[in-house]
Amino acid sequence: MGYDARQMAQPPALPSDHRREQFTRSFKDHLLLLVGAVGIAWGLEIVDAVLFGFLDNFGIQPRRIPGLIGIATAPFLHVGFTHLISNTVPFLVLGGVVLIGGRKIFLQSTIFIIAVGGMALWTLGPPASNHLGASLLIFGYLGFLLARGVFEKSGFWIAVSVAILIFYGGMLAGVLPGQPGISWQGHLFGFLAGVIAAKVMFTREVP
Repeated sequence: MGYDARQMAQPPALPSDHRREQFTRSFKDHLLLLVGAVGIAWGLEIVDAVLFGFLDNFGIQPRRIPGLIGIATAPFLHVGFTHLISNTVPFLVLGGVVLIGGRKIFLQSTIFIIAVGGMALWTLGPPASNHLGASLLIFGYLGFLLARGVFEKSGFWIAVSVAILIFYGGMLAGVLPGQPGISWQGHLFGFLAGVIAAKVMFTREVP
């Protein structure tokens, strides 16, 4: 049986393009990360309801040593399901936009906002208060997204900032004293922490 040398010299066929598959897998992983964080908050609120609000003791309590633990726990604890529901959608939307930039950036900015914003609230918050909820983190994402395009000098992220300002700019009123029982201090410190996170992560040194 004869062989065609030209046919034998041809390289093996390249594998099919997996970019769509990779994108789908990445999207699922990102969605799982966001939904997982929300699931933790919902799970804790269910447990808290069974425990008659016991977990609410683990919020950020300014200048009280036991309240330091709240820096890590407060974003996942809420004062009832109404409070949790009001935070779920903006967390998914703003957190999802931050996650577009990559999982590493999402995790770094999240940790930075929780740590810096939470510590500022613990240090400067009103005495005899207890701060709970993902609002600090949500406002942190808002500040991060509004500032990222400016510091990164990216046309895409500037456009994202404009879109966020149009749809969520009304939230900025939440950083000012307003409705009693609402932690506007948490909103303010979270927002500032998000802006600082964007500056730290995306400011480029000029040679």
